[in-house]
Amino acid sequence: MERTFIAIKPDGVQRKLAGEIIRRFESKGFTLVGLKFLKVSRELAEAHYDVHREKPFFSGLVEFITSGPVVAMVWEGEGVVAAARKLIGATNPLTAEPGTIRGDFGVNIGRNIIHGSDAVETAQREISLWFKDEELVNWQPHLMPWLHE
Repeated sequence: MERTFIAIKPDGVQRKLAGEIIRRFESKGFTLVGLKFLKVSRELAEAHYDVHREKPFFSGLVEFITSGPVVAMVWEGEGVVAAARKLIGATNPLTAEPGTIRGDFGVNIGRNIIHGSDAVETAQREISLWFKDEELVNWQPHLMPWLHE
């Protein structure tokens, strides 16, 4: 099974959207295998956004993700990376489709509620940054036969 990294950003936490976002992933049939509620260190934020280090918005990303608590998660499921991106919606909430997390709750590109890995390789990198192996739970929900052949 594939895994992806999802983070509810400080604006999503402050707006009390964590439960709704988790519900959407559970309703889709994905399995939660890692969950943390934390205040992100500058070091972790810079490592997470390293791909954007040379871009003018890098410092703003770091400042925002460290400005309040974050809910960090690892979800597992068939095609979870691509499916999560669809659940999340376009980066800019103003162009995100209604029914997506950003389309329903996002305000602007700087306050877009949630982060999701954009590729399997990115997910592996992000999961290893945010979680130790022993913090991830390998388990199989009893409903799996109802979701997969």
